[in-house]
Amino acid sequence: MTITFSPKEINLDPNSNSLKILSDDVTDFKWGKIPIQRTIDELLNYGIINLDKPANPTSHEVVSFVKKILNIPRAGHSGTLDPKVTGVLPTALGKATRILDSLLLAGKEYVCNMRLHKDIDEEKIKQILKDFVGDIYQRPPMRASVKRVLRVRRIYDTEIIDIEGRDVLFRISCQAGTYIRKYAHDIGQSLSCGAHMKELRRTKSGPFTEDDFLSSLQDLYDAFSLYEEEDEEIPLRNIVLPMEYGIKHLPKIIVKDSAIDPLCHGAPLGLPGVSKFSKDFDSGELIAILSLKHELVAFGETQMNAKDLEEKESGLVASVKRVLMPIGTYQTKKKNSS
Repeated sequence: MTITFSPKEINLDPNSNSLKILSDDVTDFKWGKIPIQRTIDELLNYGIINLDKPANPTSHEVVSFVKKILNIPRAGHSGTLDPKVTGVLPTALGKATRILDSLLLAGKEYVCNMRLHKDIDEEKIKQILKDFVGDIYQRPPMRASVKRVLRVRRIYDTEIIDIEGRDVLFRISCQAGTYIRKYAHDIGQSLSCGAHMKELRRTKSGPFTEDDFLSSLQDLYDAFSLYEEEDEEIPLRNIVLPMEYGIKHLPKIIVKDSAIDPLCHGAPLGLPGVSKFSKDFDSGELIAILSLKHELVAFGETQMNAKDLEEKESGLVASVKRVLMPIGTYQTKKKNSS
């Protein structure tokens, strides 16, 4: 029996319809490369994995396993999960670790099994979870590695999945940095019964969800072994995604080929270099600067909002905060001397 593998569709720009076209530029395929066409070696240096963290090892230990499996010197994760917590742990490889800061502040989603310490009426439980939506105050728990100061975190939404006796299974969508263990404790206090977090699984981190490309350490080991032993790339390509997948949640500016080399040298982005841009962003926002091939060139800080960009004819659009593309990937055309 012949086993065949099919590549999954990797959509690096789900919001392409929301881009405003400023000019109809074309790209020169002499320079750069469409992200999904990178070689395996390139992906191992500019790739990211939607890893399903198992229970018991720390997030740091899981990253160490990844480095050992792929035989690479560098990898990193976004958003530490406690040892007992499972689920989505975005893990970047090689130079792609430089995008992780942009994921740390992205929203998160969890499924939590909370154990109440007394029997409570279901309607009361449902009401208190509704009350705990919006801005809440939290002080990090004793075991946290951050300073224990009171801070505000936003709960976007909660949904009760099931209530069985004193066990309450619910989904919570929240701002980065929210402590679900503390959230469950505070729910228990508000119900005057006490409660604790029994189990927790992260189901979403920024653009990464458990429904798309989620892979276990065993999946990664099997796929890499198949690649090494039989030169079969597809299973590994379905796990190691281009790093651009990890910035889908950010607003974007698509630049002309001629603007890329100056950006790689740290020059700010002027309006003449812009080809397309997201329709909604404010001044001072973190933005992803991409080539016409959708390669991540750099992260920038916007110096004008989207409306101004559309209306103005010149000006500084964004300053460069971090360059991701190697210098020389694109070359500036030299002007003919007269």
